[in-house]
Amino acid sequence: MPPVHDFPHPSYVVRRKVFKLVGGAFHIYDPTGAVVAFSEQKAFKLKEDIAVYSDESKTAQLLSIQARSIIDFSMAYDVTDSVTGERIGALRRCGGRSLLRDEWKLLDDHGTEYATLIEDSMVLALLRRLLSNLIPQHYDVLFSSPEGAAKVATLVQDFNPFVYRLTVDVSMDPERRLDRRMAIAAAILLAAVEGSQE
Repeated sequence: MPPVHDFPHPSYVVRRKVFKLVGGAFHIYDPTGAVVAFSEQKAFKLKEDIAVYSDESKTAQLLSIQARSIIDFSMAYDVTDSVTGERIGALRRCGGRSLLRDEWKLLDDHGTEYATLIEDSMVLALLRRLLSNLIPQHYDVLFSSPEGAAKVATLVQDFNPFVYRLTVDVSMDPERRLDRRMAIAAAILLAAVEGSQE
């Protein structure tokens, strides 16, 4: 059964919902500004548990993003298509490396690494840690291949000290080597995990 929503657009915006008292919530917009998904962190969970729905009514769940353990320096998050039950893959944070420069590995459904999500530069990453949200985050997704690493997506935070917004651009990947559901899951994780540290 194919995914009901494979996120066909070349770009999306993930925006944190303001005035959310418990847990995090995010709207996902397409290039026209229409809401195409809504994500919510389940509150009071020992393990991170994030659900992605088709809209804020939460009647149809699209994706599930679940941490494998409670506390882990190199945390891994499994991404599942909630409609088909397919395990799409996982995102694993590179704990030691992420102290200085955020880095994540994208894994397929067999646990094999196939791409890297990495902060744009070491210098800017260090400045961000010193200056907090004065320097917006910028990530590249690099797809691994025998020919070398190829950029297939960027995730760029808007400069806005009041509202967290992250633009996901997959337009440089017309071959769709990167599963769009993984791109959306990565953006939501960054917004939920990294964005909460601001």
